[in-house]
Amino acid sequence: MKQTKDVKCSFCGRDKNAVTLLIAGENAHICDQCAQQAIGIINEEQTTKLKQTLSSSTALLKPADIKAHLDQYVIGQDDAKKVLSVAVYNHYKRINHQLKSKNDIELDKSNIILIGETGTGKTLLARTIARILNVPFCIADATVITEAGYVGEDVESVLSRLLMASDFDVKSAERGIVYIDEIDKIARKSDNPSLTRDVSGEGVQQGLLKLLENTIVNVPPYGGRKHPEQKMIQVNTENILFICGGAFDGIDKIIGRRLRSNSLGFKSNDQNAYDRENLLQYVAPQDLKAYGLIPELIGRLPVLTALAPLDKKALRSILTDPKNALIKQYQYLFEMEKINLVVEEDVLELIVEKAHEYKLGARGLRNLCEAIMLDAMFEIPSEEDPDNEFIVTLDYALGKLHKANLAKLKAA
Repeated sequence: MKQTKDVKCSFCGRDKNAVTLLIAGENAHICDQCAQQAIGIINEEQTTKLKQTLSSSTALLKPADIKAHLDQYVIGQDDAKKVLSVAVYNHYKRINHQLKSKNDIELDKSNIILIGETGTGKTLLARTIARILNVPFCIADATVITEAGYVGEDVESVLSRLLMASDFDVKSAERGIVYIDEIDKIARKSDNPSLTRDVSGEGVQQGLLKLLENTIVNVPPYGGRKHPEQKMIQVNTENILFICGGAFDGIDKIIGRRLRSNSLGFKSNDQNAYDRENLLQYVAPQDLKAYGLIPELIGRLPVLTALAPLDKKALRSILTDPKNALIKQYQYLFEMEKINLVVEEDVLELIVEKAHEYKLGARGLRNLCEAIMLDAMFEIPSEEDPDNEFIVTLDYALGKLHKANLAKLKAA
């Protein structure tokens, strides 16, 4: 074995006495100076690869390209698609700008909040855009988050999901996108600041502030409450884009009161110009404050857009037009049983009519399709010699809806 005084760095040849630290390995040693130089080379190589990745992504994913991809899966909602497409594209450009910028101009990120009735496609937009992104993407549910110290999940669990989506690559996670669903469920119970604990409302909103702001957060990789002994991971949220979505049930009444109050006096004749069937399009930050979001949270979500309610034409398109249309899904399920599923046009019109009455958006379509197809999907797999084709007629559909007590349902 070598004597201690004979030990040298295997890379630069310096003696142990000539360096501050000498790290021993298997039949080799490395000094602190060579280790620091190696770290610099690795960081430079990672930065170069990241620039190449972002440059190719930016070249491929222009806003029009992103929207065109969304159009294949989501019907309508052109305004929301444009907002998301521009936000994602600018997210790429912002990160790329910071990597190679030599001037003093800093680009701020524009977090987004989507507002729309249930079934209008908020979560579907987020899931669809995740398929084409070259950055880590995760979806978190705000309903399970509670204030620190109470049963539930901490706000840091949102970033834990992002770390998992990036295979715990912190640098990759720090340029990711997070979609927080059901953001309206954490609204405080009244418009006044809470005097007592609001552990799943205002307390959560205050906890989310540090995530939305440009700060460094200590994130438990596997959930802080279940594994309190685990080592924290530091994540910088400066380049993480946050998209929040919620139905905000009842906010149309708040918008309506604001519009009526603004229409008093000389502008009283303008009140008929408002589209009363879609008041969400007039939503403003003060309406979110009146609903129960704290001003600090609203200020960190500067881009506000609303999704339009689905009319009969849009519902009809959702049934058959997108790549993942409901009827195409059922046809594929029957195709696995070597059966050709045919749904008559009258049946499609019936489903659209009833779904419009439910006012549940695209989710109402799925409920009706399940009620109509249930018996067939239960019986056909057990038949020894089934027919090669299964036709859903209007009489058959009405019978199944009547059996499920859905035929006579009206909107509440």
